[in-house]
Amino acid sequence: MEDSQFDVIIVGAGVMGSATAYNAAKRGLRTLLLEQYDFLHHCGSSHGESRTIRVSYIQKHYYRLVMESYNLWRELEAQVGYQVYFKAQHFDMGSSHDPTIRSLVDYCQTHAIPFQLLRRGQVAEKFGGRIDIPEDWVGISNEYGGIIKPTKAVAMFQTLAYKNGAFLVDNAKVVDIKKNKECGGVEVVTASGKRFRGKKCVVTVGAWAQRLVKTVSGVELPIVPLEAHVCYWRIKEGQEGKFAIGTGFPTFASFGDTYIYGTPTLEFPGLIKVGVHGGKQCNPDKRSWGPAVMMEELKKWVEERLSGMVVSSEPVIKQSCMYSMTPDEDFVIDFLGGEFGKDVVIGGGFSGHGFKMAPVIGRILAELAADGEAKGVDLKYFRIGRFRVTSKI
Repeated sequence: MEDSQFDVIIVGAGVMGSATAYNAAKRGLRTLLLEQYDFLHHCGSSHGESRTIRVSYIQKHYYRLVMESYNLWRELEAQVGYQVYFKAQHFDMGSSHDPTIRSLVDYCQTHAIPFQLLRRGQVAEKFGGRIDIPEDWVGISNEYGGIIKPTKAVAMFQTLAYKNGAFLVDNAKVVDIKKNKECGGVEVVTASGKRFRGKKCVVTVGAWAQRLVKTVSGVELPIVPLEAHVCYWRIKEGQEGKFAIGTGFPTFASFGDTYIYGTPTLEFPGLIKVGVHGGKQCNPDKRSWGPAVMMEELKKWVEERLSGMVVSSEPVIKQSCMYSMTPDEDFVIDFLGGEFGKDVVIGGGFSGHGFKMAPVIGRILAELAADGEAKGVDLKYFRIGRFRVTSKI
């Protein structure tokens, strides 16, 4: 393969890179997907048991991306033959004075999303006493929730990419990307010394984005690696069935000083997932695999909001994963520019909430590489230029 010329080389085989490989190969492009670890590893952001999918955002530019993704998840499942997306309701909650809650109401109204605005008693009635909010809180319920199975999703994209002719290579850490001044395009160099030539390159390396982009171009993107934790809590005996997916218990987000989220029981019988959005800054190659952040706040939330039906003394499972966080928590989807022009595309900074949109982001990144533009999406919110970065080379 080193002697071959690829139409597009994708660096990083998490969900975004794998989705890009599928979309590129489906178009008939000669596609190479490179991964620094084994495929489906647990060192990055695309492994584990569940991710929330929801349509409710305060940023209106996510609406079309999420709605298209709902349809694409279903189409992809039909192609691969197994289920990745599990439907549920979604429930947002917070103080009635919280501007986030007000923005979510405005968001639903703007996009004609049917929703219910609920006070404390109405919340208890709707969810059978399983969720309790303070008197001065409100909740917003809509039908656009659900769970994505992340490891299955990545495997799905890789399987479909392979079926469409893509070449997949793991244990191939990319250390440099060079402009091929003789033949045009780029040359991708791995730690073992292998070199691959491509007309275009897409970089989707998650928490390693800042480091690789700086090495390649001198541009220091403000994408910060964070170590986050997913926590699973034991449901008290006799209450387990009340929190299972399919019973009307929703995916949820709780806004305030601490942003807490969770999902119905699906992956571990008798356990419910509740975690904090965020984490501690880290070196992705030298993580502490340390304790979860804001644990006391999380314990208190579990005890109070889940009506005492869940054991709040300590989570029984803690899983570490990576965020790649931008200052505004919007994504980076853009050309690298500089000497590379439109030959290198960056997809990164997905800030702990991009997974749900992987099908459409994969399409966008493949279109940027192949066509120099993406259809039906305004990328102004995701441009590198919003950070005013400059090359330090």
